[in-house]
Amino acid sequence: MPAPTDDLDAAVEGFLQALAREASPATVDAYRRDLAALTAFVREAGLTGWDELDRDQIRRFLGRERVRGLAPRSLARRRAALSRFTRSLHDQGVLPHDPVRLTRTPRAPASLPKPLDVDQLSRFLDTPHDGSPLACRDQAMCELFYSSGLRLAELAGLDLDHLAAHRVRVLGKGAKPRQVPVGQRAAQALDAWLAARPALAAAGEPALFVGRRGARLGHRAIQQRLSRLAVERGLPEHLHPHRLRHSFASHLLESSQDLRAVQELLGHANLSTTQIYTRLDWQHLAGVYDAAHPRARRRTPDADDQQPD
Repeated sequence: MPAPTDDLDAAVEGFLQALAREASPATVDAYRRDLAALTAFVREAGLTGWDELDRDQIRRFLGRERVRGLAPRSLARRRAALSRFTRSLHDQGVLPHDPVRLTRTPRAPASLPKPLDVDQLSRFLDTPHDGSPLACRDQAMCELFYSSGLRLAELAGLDLDHLAAHRVRVLGKGAKPRQVPVGQRAAQALDAWLAARPALAAAGEPALFVGRRGARLGHRAIQQRLSRLAVERGLPEHLHPHRLRHSFASHLLESSQDLRAVQELLGHANLSTTQIYTRLDWQHLAGVYDAAHPRARRRTPDADDQQPD
């Protein structure tokens, strides 16, 4: 990693190093890109230190990003990165105030998750495979994603000693540990993979899921395997790890109606994050109501029904 070239870069690098102790590598990488864009902007504006940054400059920067076509969701994330950085500068006494706090950006539209149909997902998971070590590994990953609602980073980070009887220990966002149950079908798939794993894993490798070279399987490789399996097994929709997590949460909430239990299983810090699944369930219920309730059906009035003016 190249050394910082000036005080602007040095402050950013110090912030990112501190952030890496509590955030995921993906978050650190995203913040690095966001702050690199801000650094380039303030250099163009002639600033030589972060103590010269003010609210008007933040507004101009975010306005320029909007004009460049940055989506509202990406703009909101960029503002969040800036806010955390300037708050850190304020806490250190570099800035007399936080210039981001009083700025506004368009709220990112709340997107509802799109779970797979239960029967469709069951057919996908029940599709027979050839029993090879790679096939056993892929089956275990799919079953565990859906059984336990894991994030991609959580599954990729699993080690052998994270497994216990009927549960698995994961490290969630902010390095927060939690334990989640493992269903019977997932446990069976894991047993098959553990029996086949020695054929692939390098000596002393602690990772639960490994690739052809015997080392821990990376995020991109896991995403590619799921996408390819969806095609091979005839799933008519794109499949990615987060969609299996969405399906886990939505199907569990639909059956149990226990929002706080689902919150704990997903590892959400705030209940409001989990509540998006109640909105999804409401949409389903509203659709059923509209289709079935006799007073909800719409019909085109006949000529006899129409009253004169």
